[in-house]
Amino acid sequence: MSGILSDPFHLFAIYAALNALIMLVLGALAVRARMKANVGIGDGGKPELGRRLRAHANNTEYTPTALILMLGLSSLGSPVWILHAVGLPLTIGRLLHGVALSRNEGPSTLRLVGMVLTFLAFIVGIVALLWLAIVPTLVAS
Repeated sequence: MSGILSDPFHLFAIYAALNALIMLVLGALAVRARMKANVGIGDGGKPELGRRLRAHANNTEYTPTALILMLGLSSLGSPVWILHAVGLPLTIGRLLHGVALSRNEGPSTLRLVGMVLTFLAFIVGIVALLWLAIVPTLVAS
């Protein structure tokens, strides 16, 4: 197990799978709410359905880009701690945000913490990926 946790690409795969699971659960909750409300397209003006759809859509808007950052990091041989610095806040943030938005359409602490963690993951991922992509090239020149 320690070999898996020390290999950047395996770590990326674990975080990708965990975030795909979050996406699947949010999607299933949206489908279930859609069936319960008997609404095929849109939210039918039903607030609960709208919340479930937004929770899934919001996750769909953020998670793929963060995973692309992580894939880039793992392909450039990023240190494991950087992948955790992106993957942990992303995964926890998306989970908290999805739960909060599914339950309540108004502002909430969980939703705020989820977005802050997601943005933190993006900032760390962007800076680290640019660093790994540019600095070795400058040093080699």
